[in-house]
Amino acid sequence: MQSIGRIWDFIQDQVLGMRWLNALIGDGLSALGLDISNRWVGSLQFFLYDVIKIVVLLCTLIFIISYIQSYFPPERSKRILTRFRGVWANILAALLGTVTPFCSCSSIPLFIGFTSAGLPLGVTFSFLISSPMVDLGSLVLLMSIFGARVAILYVLLGLVIAVIGGTLIEKMKMESQVEGFIFAAGGVDIESPSLTRKDRLRYAREQTAATFRKVFPYILIGVGIGALIHNWIPEDWVAAVLGSRNPFGVVLATLIGVPMYGDIFGTIPIAEALLAKGALLGSILAFMMAVTTLSLPSLIMLRKAVKPRLLALFIAICTLGIIIVGYVFNLLQAVIL
Repeated sequence: MQSIGRIWDFIQDQVLGMRWLNALIGDGLSALGLDISNRWVGSLQFFLYDVIKIVVLLCTLIFIISYIQSYFPPERSKRILTRFRGVWANILAALLGTVTPFCSCSSIPLFIGFTSAGLPLGVTFSFLISSPMVDLGSLVLLMSIFGARVAILYVLLGLVIAVIGGTLIEKMKMESQVEGFIFAAGGVDIESPSLTRKDRLRYAREQTAATFRKVFPYILIGVGIGALIHNWIPEDWVAAVLGSRNPFGVVLATLIGVPMYGDIFGTIPIAEALLAKGALLGSILAFMMAVTTLSLPSLIMLRKAVKPRLLALFIAICTLGIIIVGYVFNLLQAVIL
């Protein structure tokens, strides 16, 4: 068991966390005559390390997940979901969300397509909540910083929010709160072409390139903010706002995250820096969930498809779920981190 533990620690620290890369960059800066204990040089080291690490993980994960996703085009996903009823349909929709786009704005067109095709509204909302919040990329990225237990629990609780949220929306019979053009469009069954292995690899490469171009600016912004927090923001400030001294830190982190637009790749460096400065785990994860699930641009897009009452219910369910999850992580931090 000890050897297995050492192997896993190596994978987490050196493969996923790429600690060797941080040491290599530090040695390189020192070889150039720069003092890495200096704040400016430390910020540069943090920036270079996190940008390279996240880009490598980003491209690897998107390629793998896109290859898997090629087996689940919207038409096939719809056929799979129509075979299930009740909470099992919600669970399956939430699970399908883990192998789909990496941000909420990319998930909304699929949500509209599923709804117009006649899938139950609660099922499509389970997909919409799950897709940006708990994709497979988030599992691996969270492992690289917080470890396997935190990452797995994060994904499981995110799926619980998606299933419960979709089930509540279904029980409240909110179909009248969907804009008329969605149902008027109807569903058109288009048989997906049969893809060869070469086609799937090409699709994965194209998706990787397209997603990289889309999210890279947010990675730079996120790493820049992370470098600022890591080297310039006093630890007492972070602890006072998001640490144990503020019982409302989770609520504050959630409300701060909602207006922002980003994805898991852009929030990871911020989360990493906040953890190092003494922020509580639950506050950090609540911020990440809010940014990826309830960003203002995605809510504006969603408003074009649903009426204000349903939009408000969606926001309320997600916000309450995120806050509860945040406090759960705060309570368990000493055990799982």
